[in-house]
Amino acid sequence: MGAGHDHGTQALRAGAKHRSRLWWAAGLLAGFMVVEAVAASLTGSLALLSDAGHMFTDVLGIGMALAAITAAGRAGTDSHRTFGLYRLEVLAALANAALLTLVAGYVVVQAVLRFSEPPEVPAGPMLVVATGGLIVNLVAFALLRGGAKESINVRGAYLEVVGDLLGSAGVILAALIIAFTGWAAADPIVAVVVALMILPRTFALGRSAVRILVQAAPEHVDITAVRERLAAVPGVCDVHDLHVWTLTSGMDVASAHLRLDAGAELGDVLSVAREALHDDFDIEHATLQVEPVGAGGRCTPAGW
Repeated sequence: MGAGHDHGTQALRAGAKHRSRLWWAAGLLAGFMVVEAVAASLTGSLALLSDAGHMFTDVLGIGMALAAITAAGRAGTDSHRTFGLYRLEVLAALANAALLTLVAGYVVVQAVLRFSEPPEVPAGPMLVVATGGLIVNLVAFALLRGGAKESINVRGAYLEVVGDLLGSAGVILAALIIAFTGWAAADPIVAVVVALMILPRTFALGRSAVRILVQAAPEHVDITAVRERLAAVPGVCDVHDLHVWTLTSGMDVASAHLRLDAGAELGDVLSVAREALHDDFDIEHATLQVEPVGAGGRCTPAGW
């Protein structure tokens, strides 16, 4: 239990670090979202509108991330939630993926409707606002990049900012094309391209969240290798009822039944098995049930 508790404490400390960065990113994006929405309304630019929409999902997603981190930090006071509220982080990440998919779909539909008669869009204001959006997104990108490697929820907000970076770059490109060629269709075309570019990342995030929610084994963990490693622990003659899953990002959990040879020292077996899971598979929290074989008995594998 000690390793699992230490790992949970480390996760909460990491959450506190991420919370400060998330607040800064949310404030910057929320402020510029308003600027971009007003500019989109005044210029009629669909590309600006799509970028403002992406910023809205960023702010909402970061808000959910902050709520999840705060809830997880308070979970230890609730005796009815024995695993805490770590899964809130995963739910928030899944919601972020769904929101970003909806925004991308809306932009594509609106762009298709505009292809036949694209409205005139003033390139100057469009270029200025898009450049400002690019700068804001670069700052948010830098704030969230480190946390994205440690938390699936922060990674959700990070991917949305990546989408916004592409969006801002696309709007700049569209503004330049309109300024130099007068081709108004560049606005809806760029909006569609940006929407389609961010969908694969969004689907990957959603897939990762769903895998955790259905308690699938982590992709980086070879279950056969885990079973063989536990079976190789001195004193163990059979491993069954093995389960490995992810509680939340960076927190893999395992449970297993170990049948012991006659005369095996229970304490030694548990100690070696836990060390093996920690050292070889980075599994901090494991619940291991031992089933000693009676003196003179024979070790027989379980039927399931």
